[in-house]
Amino acid sequence: MKRALIVCGVVLGVFAVGFAALFLGFFAVTRGERLDPARLAIRENPVTLTAATGEELPSGQREFVSIQRLPAHLPHAFVAVEDKRFYEHSGFDVRRIGKALLKNLASFSFREGASTISQQLIKNTHLTSEKTVSRKLKEFRLTAMLEKRYTKEQILELYINSIYFGHSAYGIRDAAMFYFGKKAEELVPAESALLAALVKSPNRYSPFKDAAACQRRRDFVLKLMAEQGYLTEEEYNTALAVPLPASPIPLRRGNFYDALVLEELEEVLPGAQTGAYGKLRVETAFEPALQKTLDALPADSDLIALVRSNRTDLLRAIRTTTGLPKRLPASTIKPLLVYGPAVEENLISPATPILDERTDFGGYCPDDAGGASGQYLSARLALARSVNIPAVRILNALGVDRGAEYLHKMGLETGPEDRSLALALGGMREGFDLRALADGYSVLAKGGLYAPSRCIVRIYDGSGRVLYTHPTQGTRVFSEETSFLVTDMLRTAATEGTAKKLRSLPYPVAAKTGTHEGKAGNLDAYTIAYTPDDVVAVWMGNADNSPVDATGGGLPANAVKEIFGALYETAQPADFSVPAGIVRAAYDKEAYEKEHLLLLADPAAPLLIDPSEYFKQSDLPCRQSARFSHPTIQKPSICVQNGSVNIVLCQTEYYDYEVNREHNGQISTIYRGPYRNTICDSSVSPGESYRYTVIPYYQKNKGQAVELPLVKISSAPSSLENWWE
Repeated sequence: MKRALIVCGVVLGVFAVGFAALFLGFFAVTRGERLDPARLAIRENPVTLTAATGEELPSGQREFVSIQRLPAHLPHAFVAVEDKRFYEHSGFDVRRIGKALLKNLASFSFREGASTISQQLIKNTHLTSEKTVSRKLKEFRLTAMLEKRYTKEQILELYINSIYFGHSAYGIRDAAMFYFGKKAEELVPAESALLAALVKSPNRYSPFKDAAACQRRRDFVLKLMAEQGYLTEEEYNTALAVPLPASPIPLRRGNFYDALVLEELEEVLPGAQTGAYGKLRVETAFEPALQKTLDALPADSDLIALVRSNRTDLLRAIRTTTGLPKRLPASTIKPLLVYGPAVEENLISPATPILDERTDFGGYCPDDAGGASGQYLSARLALARSVNIPAVRILNALGVDRGAEYLHKMGLETGPEDRSLALALGGMREGFDLRALADGYSVLAKGGLYAPSRCIVRIYDGSGRVLYTHPTQGTRVFSEETSFLVTDMLRTAATEGTAKKLRSLPYPVAAKTGTHEGKAGNLDAYTIAYTPDDVVAVWMGNADNSPVDATGGGLPANAVKEIFGALYETAQPADFSVPAGIVRAAYDKEAYEKEHLLLLADPAAPLLIDPSEYFKQSDLPCRQSARFSHPTIQKPSICVQNGSVNIVLCQTEYYDYEVNREHNGQISTIYRGPYRNTICDSSVSPGESYRYTVIPYYQKNKGQAVELPLVKISSAPSSLENWWE
């Protein structure tokens, strides 16, 4: 018994010493920590942005919204999902802490959190984002101070005005405007629940990034609100039926470029705008002079225009009247989904002849804008003129899934419901935003490497230390050879195709247009053009999907031309270079035009008679013409008329002909010389039979003799009857 008492005493002593150590340690670590009321209501942005020129960009102030002006369901939504015992505890939810501790011990991790709204407010406004014991102890002390000095209503007000809602929206005022285009006072329960749903992970639950995940999370919050008595059953059911927002409303704080920078900053350094990293200076690629050019573009509709560098993968300027909505890409998708992959897979070359004829592809019957021509077009011209049927025909041969794999490599995602041949013409459910399309075109400009465009060059902390530098790396999508060939085809589009308004530019430009036509008119009009240095992209349309008076090759092309003029006012861009694996080779003109065969030209052919085209060295046509080294002709026709033999030659340019006649075992030459339509032999006798042979020649190269049917001359010279065996 005595021994047991001694053991218990030792144990209690150890616990007492441990508790005393923790108590002293707590005060040692948290000594000097003070609650700063000015930091609780964040108004000044701790982040300074600078342009590429070095000048500082205005960051604006955050507006504070009084909780008295907000509908009751708004703060209730945050309480329901973030801290349901908020009104009961004194800053710490002991039951929640216990449950989290047990779960973490069971999983040997610290993934389960138990922070209350009060703790989150302190963490967001007074502390860094580091996960250490000392930071947690400071959080406890400051939270206790907060609960003593402020009412629950005041804490909740400070909280909803300081939290981050994603997409550079800080505080309830900006969040309501960005996601719903309205004041926070005007939000309905479904909208309040959505904003509360975002707090856990704004990037993951954004309705503009993953609508399905957002829907599930919002409905979960609504369920909690109903269970905790904040919504009636009728209000709950009504809220469940409210659709998610379709597109964001750009915040008018600074320009749209600033919003993109701040969104990117949150990805790179989460919590940076709360002051978690102290004062930061963010160096961007923004060019104010170029922005002025974009801002001056005339527009009678919504407009998005941007310039991105291919050398650095940085966004240089952007103008938008409607954010960056996803729109159907129309024909701008053809180089990325159809022609690029088909060239990469060696299915086509720029010279490949493709039939432009109405075809039923398993129930899908596409047509061209002006109707099918019924003719064969080279892949180069089909792309340059943006002809629809050849694009569908190529994708059918390539495979829709295979083409979509290439889009995926360029950050352009398509869903299972998009996987049909209509995708070749931009037919899909959601589409892409213009920035993503411009990034796709940069792959062709960069020799096949993909890297998404970014805004931030470097990030510095308050002492000038570099915290982040923009990475310069890319992922291989196409070979250099493929990128060059597709680019060269798009150069034709800019000189004689749908983007020919750019042909007066004094330097090489590759370009593609696109026009999405709806039932009432055109809904989207694009021109995307590039040099080795930059991609310039312009979209015109209306956010409400009303028609616009524009086509891809019209107003957007004019805007692109104006931007290029400003972009290269003092120095022209580099020229496109030809990769080592590319050759220029002539192909047989006659076989191409008459038989739609792609044959390498005969080495013996006359100079300059056959057209030439770029090919991959590894994918040259496997067959070569022998039209001049071994001349061949179609069998001429022969007939007897009025006592004479008429031989009608099939015209083959550049050939000479020898016509021999066999009669009674003797052979004589009746003609030798250049092409003539008809060779007439009148030195024949009635009642006699003759056999003729025609031999084509090209210079010294003798072709194969063509023997004609035996003919017999009628014994009655006046007869009009033609006779041959």
